[in-house]
Amino acid sequence: MGTLQRSLFPKLEESWNAPLTEKEKQLISILELVQVERFVPKSSDTQWLGRKLRERESIARSFVAKSVYGYPFTSSLIEALKTTPSLRKICGFEKVSDITSESTFSRAFGEFADSGLGDRVHEALVERSLKTELVGHISRDSTAIEGREKPAKKPPKQNPSPKKRGRRPKGEQSEPKEETRLERQVHQSAEQALDELPVVCDVGTKKNSKGHKVSWIGYKFHADVNDCGLPVSVAMTSASLHDSQVAIPLMKISSSKITYCYDLMDSAYDAGQICEVSRSLGHVPIIDKNSRGKDIIPMAPHEAARYKERTAAERFNSRLKEEFGANNIMVRGALKVKAHLMFGVIAIFADQLLKLVT
Repeated sequence: MGTLQRSLFPKLEESWNAPLTEKEKQLISILELVQVERFVPKSSDTQWLGRKLRERESIARSFVAKSVYGYPFTSSLIEALKTTPSLRKICGFEKVSDITSESTFSRAFGEFADSGLGDRVHEALVERSLKTELVGHISRDSTAIEGREKPAKKPPKQNPSPKKRGRRPKGEQSEPKEETRLERQVHQSAEQALDELPVVCDVGTKKNSKGHKVSWIGYKFHADVNDCGLPVSVAMTSASLHDSQVAIPLMKISSSKITYCYDLMDSAYDAGQICEVSRSLGHVPIIDKNSRGKDIIPMAPHEAARYKERTAAERFNSRLKEEFGANNIMVRGALKVKAHLMFGVIAIFADQLLKLVT
């Protein structure tokens, strides 16, 4: 950051004959740290077309800028690129005529979504910044993401066959109970567990901070956030999925990326299998107890003090929505919605990391 402030910013202002705004400096710093253009997919149709590859790299940088500036539409981003010379050059377009059409931006965004560009950039950031660090707490939480599409229709429920009344005949064995998803996740890999989770747009309901039930149409975004507010692992599911169903795969993914000590979760994650997996991975689970209508033993004072660190996940969710575009989902389909959110995630990661070093 010091090199950017002492060397790069003055040189850019001198060559462009215009002072950089604070927002432009923030964007330059994020792009320099993220280096999203290094991860742009080099498909067979771009390997020998140099101009097209450079175009895709500039578009990728532009989508990061879209998250940083909070533009709701791609058309708003393109208009800003055309009217703001500094922003245009930061993103990699030398002249106004170099800016591609909105349809080209949309096609490129589809390519980025299909190739998982945001996920690969995020994994590289975590590996580069946190792999060798010892992290104290991982705070786990989810947030509602409103979609712009109709909810998928749920298949009709099948009524279970009626049970025979009376005592079972001697020697007849009862049918084994079907294994629950949490029980399967204990011995599944993280990838297998995530593949089982629904990701279609549907209706979700949960209690807000004031205890009132709220509903929305769309998705849920789940995140593991470290003490410093850096997102370590993320996942997106259908809005109707309960938070507890994502805890174990996220826990396994985060454990493969970093070394940490405590799992902090609210009462939605209070399940025996989650505690069991947390301990098996060498962590200490601190979970707010779900009373389920019964009296509960309060946390020990030292656990309660550590549990307060869970606000890191809430602050991350708030920033993702209010500052980095998660409230402006204008695309449809799970892959594209996830790609939109991931541009915000990598921008937050870089911005928060820069705040820590300054």
